[in-house]
Amino acid sequence: MTLKEDNTIVQDVRRYLVSHSELYGDELYTGDINVMPSMAAAPQSLETYREQIENCTQCALSRTRRHFVFGSGQASANLMLIGEAPGEEEDRKGKPFVGKAGQLLDKILESIAFQRNEVFIGNILKCRPPGNRDPQPDEIEHCLPYLMNQIKIIQPAIILALGRIAAQTLLESTVSLGQMRGKIHPFGNASLIVTYHPAALLRNPQWKRATWEDMQMLRKHYDKTVGDKPKWNPPKR
Repeated sequence: MTLKEDNTIVQDVRRYLVSHSELYGDELYTGDINVMPSMAAAPQSLETYREQIENCTQCALSRTRRHFVFGSGQASANLMLIGEAPGEEEDRKGKPFVGKAGQLLDKILESIAFQRNEVFIGNILKCRPPGNRDPQPDEIEHCLPYLMNQIKIIQPAIILALGRIAAQTLLESTVSLGQMRGKIHPFGNASLIVTYHPAALLRNPQWKRATWEDMQMLRKHYDKTVGDKPKWNPPKR
């Protein structure tokens, strides 16, 4: 076992124990492995996994959601995009990034010659927080193991974290988005790159230039590490 694998197991155990204590108190419950989804063996099929978790009621968001937004895209994608949480439109349709932010995300992908059907898109949370507020720590603790299992099933080569909350959660960091950008972070067997959330770009169009720089870095790293796409020459901007 490598040091990275060992650290991943330690992190999974820690997340489980925190989640467990919130649910059951100090007594350790061991009768049902389903209460510790991050520790169970991940299914081989995304569709099978969807069926297992789509009726989740682990946190209060299950009582206010319209749809459990599992994520969508290529089940064997080399590139995985992870945002914060579903918004109103995503909650209504049950798919990630389908509103105005999703339309912008499609254009961002197209700028580096990717289509939505080539990648997998998900979120830290599977259910919409009321009023699109930031995810609460307990909501992340309950939902993050689901995302980690999705990553285990898909096995992407590169993960693009969209926005501060996704980046801080995945990298277990409290530093600013600006400090996380411009770097290729190791993440298990994958590389992780951080950029702005499309919804933030709609409010702050001056960040689009920085996002373009991030996407160029991502595409160059993709070509170097995966190399399954035709040669790409970045358009002049």
